[in-house]
Amino acid sequence: MQSTQMQALSGKELEYIADSIANEDLLLKQCAATAATTQNEQVRQICMQHMQNHTKHMTELTQLIQQHQQYAPTSPQ
Repeated sequence: MQSTQMQALSGKELEYIADSIANEDLLLKQCAATAATTQNEQVRQICMQHMQNHTKHMTELTQLIQQHQQYAPTSPQ
């Protein structure tokens, strides 16, 4: 079994992750707004489920960046 060492993320990869976090945040806010204004209980429940999923995705993406932080270059390239 080979041990794989984590490599630093490229600037482009970091941009993609940052964009994904921003998108998840926007979707979370949209679901919250819909859940707060809808009169339909089924729609509210679905929005709440989606809010949990978007929160989970944001957490996972943030953790990914934190895991790679120690491999990031210390000086700008």
